[in-house]
Amino acid sequence: MGLVIATVNMKGGVGKTTLTVNLATCLAKNHQKRVLVVDLDTQISATLSLMSPQDFAKARKTRRTLSHLIDKAIRPNIQSKLAIKDVIQPYVCTIKELNLLPGDIDLYDEYLVSEMLHNKAVSEEKSNFSDVWNHFEKLLIKSILEPIIDDYDFIILDCAPGYNLLTRSGIVASDFYLLPARPEPLSVVGIQLLERRIAKLKESHNSGTSFNLQLLGIVFILSGGLIGRYYNQVMKRVTEDFSPNLLFKNRIPMDVNVAKAVDSFMPVVLATPTSSGAKAFTKLTNEFLQKVEAHQNKVQNHTKKMNLANLE
Repeated sequence: MGLVIATVNMKGGVGKTTLTVNLATCLAKNHQKRVLVVDLDTQISATLSLMSPQDFAKARKTRRTLSHLIDKAIRPNIQSKLAIKDVIQPYVCTIKELNLLPGDIDLYDEYLVSEMLHNKAVSEEKSNFSDVWNHFEKLLIKSILEPIIDDYDFIILDCAPGYNLLTRSGIVASDFYLLPARPEPLSVVGIQLLERRIAKLKESHNSGTSFNLQLLGIVFILSGGLIGRYYNQVMKRVTEDFSPNLLFKNRIPMDVNVAKAVDSFMPVVLATPTSSGAKAFTKLTNEFLQKVEAHQNKVQNHTKKMNLANLE
């Protein structure tokens, strides 16, 4: 079963999509991992970082975007022959192991969702609206991914900033989350807000099911205008709130090539692989795999201890 990773921060403009697409590309290209990028953001930045606007327009015209799959979840009685495997774009950027589930500028209609869940709450006399909403939120992204989760090593969700339905559902469907941030006060506030929101999500969604989401780490992506003392103050604040193992050692430096890569509709690790930004993402990917392996070993060791305890 593939691991689902959410890339998320409550604040926008912190390098969330840049991290998602470059990490996914490095995993597929350098480590031969089967990777699916899922664009949950109506800004479709991840989609347009991996395919041209012309190709996206063709996919959208034939309803081969995430919007169609969400519509099927909201209105299960609609007639459609398209399954998730028909919507996924294979061989993205000509990389065999890299696939994309394109986003859309209109992912879902909030009125239709509310109306559907209200009607369901009314028809199920023992259910209240809050319970019905939580159940739908818990299963929306998870059920969309379920048919293909065994086809990939990693499914990386590029979540929208803020805290909308798809971001919450994506978080609940994930095994781990990555927290991209800039060493700026508002970005740190976004980290703190997300941690509080995730704690509340675990509280509301843990009833009767396992919700073992874990922070894999905070990734700092540097930006211009920072001076040494100011940068050090922000970093000191973060290191006081989080243990060292939750901070990625590799950080993405200021590099104009990272921004320029967007114009070529491909990640910087492909557009300019020898640039400082591309090299940093390559090292970050190695660290990412080490962290995942460490978590998996920890789980395996815990399972072995539990089994031995049961035998005794």
